[in-house]
Amino acid sequence: MKKFLIACAASAAIVTPTLAEDLAVVGSWSSLPLHNEYEAPFWGKTLPEASGGKINTSVTTHNQMNLGVGEVFRLLGQGVFDVGMTVGDYAVADAPELEGLDVPLLAMTAAKAQASVEAARPMVEEIFKVRFNSQVLAIAPYPPQVVFCNKAVTKLDDLKGLKIRASGRMTAKFLEALGAEGVNVSFSEVPGALQKGVVDCAVTGAGSGYSAGWWEVSTHLLTIPLGGWDPVVTAINLDKWNTLDAETQTLIQTQVTENFEAPAWASAQNALANDIGCLTGKGDCTSGDKRSMTLVEATDEDIAKARGILEEQVLPEWAERAGGDWAKRWNDSVGKVVGVAIKTQ
Repeated sequence: MKKFLIACAASAAIVTPTLAEDLAVVGSWSSLPLHNEYEAPFWGKTLPEASGGKINTSVTTHNQMNLGVGEVFRLLGQGVFDVGMTVGDYAVADAPELEGLDVPLLAMTAAKAQASVEAARPMVEEIFKVRFNSQVLAIAPYPPQVVFCNKAVTKLDDLKGLKIRASGRMTAKFLEALGAEGVNVSFSEVPGALQKGVVDCAVTGAGSGYSAGWWEVSTHLLTIPLGGWDPVVTAINLDKWNTLDAETQTLIQTQVTENFEAPAWASAQNALANDIGCLTGKGDCTSGDKRSMTLVEATDEDIAKARGILEEQVLPEWAERAGGDWAKRWNDSVGKVVGVAIKTQ
């Protein structure tokens, strides 16, 4: 009898299926292409299917949950959900050193932006473990953050004296150094602010501005990446990550890298060209109707002036806020990729 019970128990152990891992996933803005084309399909379908039923997911976004953008990584670290993703700039109040991930005007192409992000990745991974109790899985781009103006502008210097909605803290610092006034306006409030003259210009991704109808309340599009590329960090709660076996960890990381992060970067440059075409009518547009904003392209003089401001004012101020050896670490990694060095005392 004893042998029979042991045999039955062993048989049950063999046939009992391994319980699936459940992941609660909170994505970035639900209305934007990064979520609709990459985040939602990957977390909702690609990863569960690749796991063969080993991973189940529930997917929502921070705005659908009515979360403040600055709360996402804070709550992720506390274990309120398992996987979270949002713009790194949204978390700089908790981690000022994270500002070094997305510096304005340094990367003029998607390839250069990706190279600078990869150089920054070890620093970002450390920041997320220390500040947010999280394991970084991916860093994907929004389109470069360009300038929508309801004033006539022809060059970077024309932004002096204007009221401008910045897309991040370092962008706001750059605008102040340029002689503009940074104004804090949420993304959803920008069209009304442009229409009423609360702001003269606003910074966001070209595709985001197109989708949100900013072309209806602005006339000029300055396609200089004044707000950088607004990288979106995807991370998993570290306590949850550490409960997963090595095989599951490898599966998740491999799938994220190959089927989420890589495709998002691969489409970034073409997406920018398409968005500019849609907004200005100059070039192809596959996203909808072409609009007729005036296209203003950055000159070599604009870029040189911007880099001077970054090196002499904006980056040294960030280094002071971040403290420690962050300036040296940035110079030795991102700085070498983009050809800029932080000047410190």
